[in-house]
Parts: sequence; C-alpha cells; structure tokens
Amino acid sequence: MDGVQLYMGWRVALLGLASLQMLVLAVAIAGQAANARANRLLSAFLIVLAGVITPYTIGFAGAYDAWRWLTFAPFALPLALPPLLFGYTHALVKGRRPERFWIHLSLSGLQLAYFATCFALPLTTKWDWYTGGHARFVRPVFELALLASLGIYAAMSLRCLRDYRRDLAQARSDDDRYATNWLTRVIVALVGVLAIYAGFTLWDWLSGGIDYFQETGLYLALVAIGLYLGVEGWRHAAVRFPVPILPTLIDPATGPDWSTIAATFDARLREADWARDADLSLPVLARRLATNTGRLSRAINQGLGRNFSTWINGVRAETVAAQIDAGSNDDLLNLAFDAGFSSKASFNRAFHARFGVSPSRYRRGVSDHDFQARDDELRRIVG
Repeated sequence: MDGVQLYMGWRVALLGLASLQMLVLAVAIAGQAANARANRLLSAFLIVLAGVITPYTIGFAGAYDAWRWLTFAPFALPLALPPLLFGYTHALVKGRRPERFWIHLSLSGLQLAYFATCFALPLTTKWDWYTGGHARFVRPVFELALLASLGIYAAMSLRCLRDYRRDLAQARSDDDRYATNWLTRVIVALVGVLAIYAGFTLWDWLSGGIDYFQETGLYLALVAIGLYLGVEGWRHAAVRFPVPILPTLIDPATGPDWSTIAATFDARLREADWARDADLSLPVLARRLATNTGRLSRAINQGLGRNFSTWINGVRAETVAAQIDAGSNDDLLNLAFDAGFSSKASFNRAFHARFGVSPSRYRRGVSDHDFQARDDELRRIVG
C-alpha cells in the first residue's frame, strides 16, 4: 500500500522495548539448571506474553495498514498464558508439571491452528472473514474463553501456593524463605488485569468496537506484570524450592499422651540447642530425636497445638528474649541470626507472635525502667 509509513511513537517504543526485555529474561531464565521444569515454563510464558503484545506494538506503528496480509499472523496466543502461569507455579513448588499438562494447553493449540489456517487464506477472503464472521462470532468466543481461563487458573495457582505454604510450615523452620510472595503478587495483579480486560471487553461489545489506542493502558499493565514476573523469576531461578514430604500419620488418636511426648521433644530440642540450625527441618529433627517424622509431627500438632515452623521459631524467639533479659546489647538482628532465624522479617513476625510485641519494644521494656508498657505487652504468650 503506497504512501503508508510506519509511525514510531512512544507506545511502540515502550511496548517494543518491554517485549525485547521479556525475551532476554526468557533466555536467561531458561539457562538456569535449578528448577529446570519451572524455569522452562516461565520462559515460555514470557515468550508468549511478548507475542501477545506484538500485534499491538506493530499495530500502533501502522504495520497492519501498510501490510494487510499480516492479518491473522499467529503472533498472539493469549489462551496459553493462564495454563503456563499455573504450570510454572505448580512446577516451582512441587518440582513437576501438572499431570497431563498438554490438556491444559489444548485450547491454545486450537487457537494457534485457527490463526495459522486463517493466515494462509487469500488476502481478500482473509479480510472479509476478519471483518465478518471472525469479528462477530470467533473473537467473542476467544475473549470469553480467556476471561474464564484467567479466573480458573488464577484460583488454581493461588490454591497451589496456599497449600505449599501450609505444608512447608509443617516440615521446615525456614518456611518464610520460600514464601513465594512475589508470585502471589503477580497472580493477584493478573486478576486485576482480568477485571480491566473484562471492562474493555464489555465496552467493546456495547460500543460496537474500540480501537488499539483505547486499550493502551491494558497492555502497558500487562507488560509491567510480565517484566516484574520475569525479573523475580530470574532472581529465584537458581533457588531450589524444597518440596515438603509430609509424614503419614498412622497413630490412632486415642493412643499415646501426645502432650507428654511433645514436652519431652521440646526439652531435648532446647537442651541440645538444635533450633539454632537455620535449615532445621522435620526429617532432620526426627533423626536427631531418634523418632520418625509421623510421630514427631503428631506430637507437635496435637501435643503443642501448632505447626513445626511456629514451634521452632517460637523457641528461637525465646532465645533472643533470654539474651535481652540477660542484658545483652548486641544488635537485635545479630541475636536473631545467632538464634537460627534466616531473615529479619521472619524474626519480627515470630517474636511478635510469641511475646505480643516487637523485639525493639521488648528490649525497651526490659532496659528502660521509666518505660510504662501495658501489662499485656510484655506477656509471654503460652500455647
């Protein structure tokens, strides 16, 4: 089409640069050996997202006006994004892809086949179908499928992360290290984009059609989420996320006195100072106590009424409190690390849960005799 020139505006620059960055991140993440299955799925997600952005990047530049034969070019496969994100989440925390993962990608496979078939049509036929049957029937079906898929897979991913954190707290004392809060934020942000996308879809249907420029905010939000996920995924690409193997509790509920057994385990833990081990896990402690993981887990849950992480970090918090009570002037964070905590956040959280106040406020109450704290602020929470 003579006389049509490409326009390199700020939208093209932003979306194009963001797509290039996502592709670079995808290559970097795919090259990490640790968590290889999860890393490959994240790389695929970033590549597909860059493809989803591509029609809008070149569309803002006027490429479809210059070369109408690009219509139906299979750049964008948005139906692949939700299952790929779920697959990444599942592989990251469980060490394997979901069962029969190819089924999850089947809709995006059909979408690819449809676009590839339409792209191969003669130009006149293709354009008539694009402005006719595709716009009236096929596109709305794809949009509804994407909305449903985003909602379903977001819920599945969040449930997967919730179960992982619960199981990890039953098996490790450093569970905060693998909390995957960044991934939760990505999924929640995608749910927000889902709401925005639904609004744009409704607007499109009610108004009879909107153009690319009115959807600029939506795609800028998508690339922002994609870049955040890519950067965080790259930062965690070499981290081996532990897969908690929970014990099978076969002891009858009417069996041993779990309170007495738990008290014995607790006394031995404190006497040997094993809680100072930052990587302490349920299997490791069970070996040291010469018992099995099932018996130890049952004692913790039924005898102490808490999970493994809460128990160990509570003991660590008491160790720090004892140092403060003895007049130690060492930095609180140094005391925390010496007690076995792996981060400042986990220390503050566990200390507040154990004593009802922050570590600094506890120290102030011990060292400053003029400090008037409420009676309940310096209590030791029992149970």
